[in-house]
Amino acid sequence: MKEKNSVMKKTRSELKREAILLAAKDAFRQFGAQSTSMDKIAALAQVSKRTVYNHFSSKEVLIMTLLADLWGATENLVEPEQLDPLSMEQQLEQLLYSEIDVLSSDEYLDLARVVLGYYLYRPDELMLQSEQMAKKESQILSWIKYHVEQKNLDIQDIELANGQLHSLVKGGCFWPQVMGRKTILTQHDKQYLAKQNAQFFLAHYGCKK
Repeated sequence: MKEKNSVMKKTRSELKREAILLAAKDAFRQFGAQSTSMDKIAALAQVSKRTVYNHFSSKEVLIMTLLADLWGATENLVEPEQLDPLSMEQQLEQLLYSEIDVLSSDEYLDLARVVLGYYLYRPDELMLQSEQMAKKESQILSWIKYHVEQKNLDIQDIELANGQLHSLVKGGCFWPQVMGRKTILTQHDKQYLAKQNAQFFLAHYGCKK
């Protein structure tokens, strides 16, 4: 038992990395990314500045890591076994709901505002960082690829179709909220948006059998 616990125990490096991310998140919310220095983050995390740079080469990398970690929460939110007994529409609806739940959360929206504010005058850098994040395969993209192989979806350009689906989702649950034009979605709102987007996507790309 002791051996098992020791294997699962986090290393000092992992603990320091977590402390840095937590300190950065709090500092960005309180002071804004522009006004937060790496020195301030090091002080809040109670580590040396050198340690911060050992984990994150720049503040830009740190900012995008925070957002990427949150986005990574959508990668495996739904267990495959949960999807097996469902219809294709229900499967996609469940996957979209899980993603919408993350994108519309206070934590994700707060960090997104930090990122957008910081990169407002650095559009090229934001585009580069966003492209790197987009390369990570989400559970929805894996689902699309699987059903294309099974000939349940008629899609010539998978990356384009995946981008279109995410644009639909973000248009309803992310951009209006991050810009302050719409209140946070209720559970009913999320379910409705997931259902509508799933039906829209499958109406266009679903194979008629």
